[in-house]
Amino acid sequence: MSKTFLSAQWEHLIMANYAVNPECLKPFIPAGLELDAHQGNIYVSLVGFMFKNTRLFQIPIPFFGSFEEVNLRFYVKRETEHGLRRGVVFINETVPYRAVAWLANKLYKEHYTAIPTKHSIEQAAGMKHIRYEWKCNKKWNSLAVEASSAEILMIPGSVEEFIFEHYYGYTKINAFDTEEYEVKHPRWSVSTVLSSAVDCDFNAMYGAPFSFLSQQKPDSVMLAAGSSVRVKWNRNRI
Repeated sequence: MSKTFLSAQWEHLIMANYAVNPECLKPFIPAGLELDAHQGNIYVSLVGFMFKNTRLFQIPIPFFGSFEEVNLRFYVKRETEHGLRRGVVFINETVPYRAVAWLANKLYKEHYTAIPTKHSIEQAAGMKHIRYEWKCNKKWNSLAVEASSAEILMIPGSVEEFIFEHYYGYTKINAFDTEEYEVKHPRWSVSTVLSSAVDCDFNAMYGAPFSFLSQQKPDSVMLAAGSSVRVKWNRNRI
């Protein structure tokens, strides 16, 4: 059994989901994978969440223990002898600490950057107000929701289930090699989002291939409660 490399608590996950033309993602698809669709739609998600109680090989990392992460990701799948594996590919992951970004990029050839981030989380009168912000080119970008405090189970077959139920991560090493890793967590509950706001310079953050998202409204915005998460040390080259 492989060791747990990273364990943490992921909380208050906002997902702003955009249906896109599959052509824009073709250059980013790792070898051996294909795009995963829900009811014929291919999605890219802008994600913000809290990364808490971080441990590496079960050793607490006090200074870097809690921080915001913002990422842009899309959804893939691959057939294996053990069945279908569904996962995500990250275009970029943003954290506030250079050391965290350096470690992830060095160990796993991920696509982390370090820029200033901040958040606001308020819960009162049966409501949640959650906001993530990150600074790029002297501009503060943001992702925010107002949601019910009530947490409900995801409906089987729903778009919420599709977005959240991907338990593998894939990294494009080069044109021929891909690394696969497993992310373990229980099935998350979700809250009803009543209003949302996205203010992101996608061109500055993620490059010209995604600049069109600045003018596109998300097809859906979701909020998941989150849970403890474990990422295995072993990565499979496929």
